[in-house]
Amino acid sequence: MVAPKPGFRGFHWKLGVGERRTLLLIGDLIVATLSLAIALYAWGTSERFTGFSVEFLQKRVPMWFYLMPLVWLILMVELYDVHRASDWTETMRGVGIAALLGVILYLALYFYYYQPPKSLLPRLGVATFVVTVSILTLIWRRVYIHLFTAPHLMRRVLLVGGGSSGQLLLKEINNLKIKPFVLVGIIDDDHRKLGKFVEKHQVIGSSEHLLKIIKDNKISDVIVAITGEMQGTMFQALLDAQELGVEIIRMPTIYEELLGRVPILSLEANWILRSFVDEVQISGFYLLGKRLLDIIGGLIGSLIFLLLLPFIALVTVVDDGFPIFYSQTRFGRGGQPYGIVKFRTMSRDAEPDGQPRWASEDDERATRSGRLLRKTHLDELPQFLNVLRGDMSLVGPRAERPELVEYFQSHIPFYRARLLVKPGITGWAQVNYGYASTIEETITKLEYDLYYIKHRSVITDLVILLRTPATVFGFRGR
Repeated sequence: MVAPKPGFRGFHWKLGVGERRTLLLIGDLIVATLSLAIALYAWGTSERFTGFSVEFLQKRVPMWFYLMPLVWLILMVELYDVHRASDWTETMRGVGIAALLGVILYLALYFYYYQPPKSLLPRLGVATFVVTVSILTLIWRRVYIHLFTAPHLMRRVLLVGGGSSGQLLLKEINNLKIKPFVLVGIIDDDHRKLGKFVEKHQVIGSSEHLLKIIKDNKISDVIVAITGEMQGTMFQALLDAQELGVEIIRMPTIYEELLGRVPILSLEANWILRSFVDEVQISGFYLLGKRLLDIIGGLIGSLIFLLLLPFIALVTVVDDGFPIFYSQTRFGRGGQPYGIVKFRTMSRDAEPDGQPRWASEDDERATRSGRLLRKTHLDELPQFLNVLRGDMSLVGPRAERPELVEYFQSHIPFYRARLLVKPGITGWAQVNYGYASTIEETITKLEYDLYYIKHRSVITDLVILLRTPATVFGFRGR
């Protein structure tokens, strides 16, 4: 890259999405380590014989206790989304869910492994850690929100292009509760737009004004969202801006970075080939690792299914009678049909005319027990058998009925691309969005699905699996 020209200050110190996520991770690790030290001291001083001493640390504290800061970071996985991390309400909710999951995990270990007359688990140490780390994390996250989302530490951005692509990005930015950067204005070579507002943001100049606007407004990033062919003067102006140390970002790239989705309404026809053939190289090791993960998860999930089956069956029968299960045909990878079995959550005459209908929030067709099963996603448990059979994966797009796939394919671009991978019990769209009941919502959900397909990896799958309990305990189903 060409070095910045003398006399103009670069803006690389401004915090981007990746830098903010790293900052959050480091801060949480420091807080969790401090909480561990406090928990060890509180536990040690309560010991009658050893007290807080080297002997106590070596002989009384089990090795797993020192790993609790790492466990806490894993439980906090939902709050490494920088948009959630910038929202105080989401932060309190996320910390609360992490603490709840930690307590549930501890109780499960306590009652399973440590029955009298065996040694008891360190209740005081664990309780002190959970309380301390929750309080200190909330304090740290409050400081983060106050300091690192302040305008003077946010990136200052220009948007180049006020056409359909730029408008799509602006609509999504306007819908965000917490803004990811300071958008100074729009640059567009259509002089009829000069001074006018596009999605509440003003067109403040053209390519000939770009460098001056960058210097006067201390711009750190330029987002290029040009619909159609770029003029030579604009191309040269962008190159000059890059020489000044300004970061040039394409609209689809920033859309993916900010939203975790791909902008299917502004993509070109050859995007599928570029994204899923040229750019994505899926190795055999990933496929092997994913299948091993599916088998392990499928066995665990099937065990949970068998344990909960009597209780769910009883509640379903008492509430609405038989049957307990229902089966449907769904499309798998490559459009291959297969049969799924789920716990019944709808009334027995949910589709009297035989026509498939979308599930909506507080769907009137759902039974009382069905609403709870759908909210907690417990109705999905029988599908772990499909995972073991290889019809499905733990992680992937939601399986859809053939009739709906055909309908969506005729109304939504790139819809069939979601069939490039196996459907999943959970997925990137499920943990970020949930159900869809309109074409517009289905488009948004497809954007999440295609983002996952483009960026899928074992790490991505693990992150989605770790975020799934928060979705269940957050009651975000329909």
